[in-house]
Amino acid sequence: MLRVHDPFRRGQTATAALFFSLGFQYATWAARLPAIKSHLDLTAAEVGLLLMATGIGAVATFPVVAVLMRRLGSRTLALGSAACLALLLLAMSALPDYPVALLVMLCDGALVGALNVSMNAQGAALEAVHERNAMARLHAVFSGGSLVAALLASAMNSLTSTLVVHFAVAAALILLLLGLARDGLLTRDQQPAEKTEPGEQGKPGENGEPGARPRGRRWILPSRVTLWLGAAMVFGTVTEGAMNDWSALYMKDVAKASAELAPMGIAVVSVMMVLARVFADSWRSRWGDGPIVRGGSALAAVGLALALLSGGVAPALIGFACVGLGIASVTPCVYVAAAKNGSDALTVVATMGTTGLLAGPPLIGFIANASGLVWALGVVAATAMLVSVCATRIRWTPVAAEPETVAEAGVPAGSA
Repeated sequence: MLRVHDPFRRGQTATAALFFSLGFQYATWAARLPAIKSHLDLTAAEVGLLLMATGIGAVATFPVVAVLMRRLGSRTLALGSAACLALLLLAMSALPDYPVALLVMLCDGALVGALNVSMNAQGAALEAVHERNAMARLHAVFSGGSLVAALLASAMNSLTSTLVVHFAVAAALILLLLGLARDGLLTRDQQPAEKTEPGEQGKPGENGEPGARPRGRRWILPSRVTLWLGAAMVFGTVTEGAMNDWSALYMKDVAKASAELAPMGIAVVSVMMVLARVFADSWRSRWGDGPIVRGGSALAAVGLALALLSGGVAPALIGFACVGLGIASVTPCVYVAAAKNGSDALTVVATMGTTGLLAGPPLIGFIANASGLVWALGVVAATAMLVSVCATRIRWTPVAAEPETVAEAGVPAGSA
């Protein structure tokens, strides 16, 4: 049990444990991917398909996640999916063959999708209940979980090459965190009533809550609000994912950086993203989510475009820093806006974000193969600018507005 007296801090710490667990679980097996490759004697193409299976699992199961969110609630779904992800590490440590590995990675993707939606729902509910910003720092904790997992993988690899020991330690740590966080998460009764679609107002929901979505209601098509938010999420995650995968190659092949300096591309992006997310909640309180998303994505687009036009190592590092700084707040802000439109909207937007992360880097690779890496990263700059364009079609919650204010499509966000 978390010994924190302030309800907001207790909820923030508990939700942060979920974000940490997801980043930690993902980076744990990703850091030992060479050992898994060697154990199963996989080719590079088979490894690529294995990685793709995770994304496919997340995308394919999003209707199921939406139903589970309505039936179980975000707290139960988050704890259950995080616990299953911890146990799945044990399965990954003893994969007998490639077909089983594909099945395990599909399951991993489905559970990642469920945890991603439910933990962001908890973060958005925490902000709404306490009227305090927290989402950006929660996403920074996700990155911190990945960093801790990488350090643990390095330490365990120096002690033993056996995956079972490493993954058992990692699973135990995740389960311990979940046990400590369990009582701090918001229950259904503590969360604000979920927004309903037009025509459903006044229908009795679960537990007799007026206006809540009825149990077992069928899936409906996403609204324009959800589509604009989803488009912003897709373009934002394409930008983020492409920079993670292609910045080092640009530094080496185009900017002609040395082998020692080439990895600084991804390092600069990552460090700036973490720093921006640490401070972004205070920026959101001062200027609002809309200006942060519009201005940040425009900064990322212009900074990267100028770096590509200038060429060279120094301009590249400055441009990459602009991308990390500018794009870092997009996903936290969009998740908050999506959650205010209900669990279905949050599920759709989260799935579109996963699709962007899955499809973005390969798409940039195809463009680079056809036209060169400079043109490919030019497309990345364009996707960052498209985030800003999408953000102008959303009315974000004003700084001093009540928590119930929600995003609306088709209206410029000048009042944000």
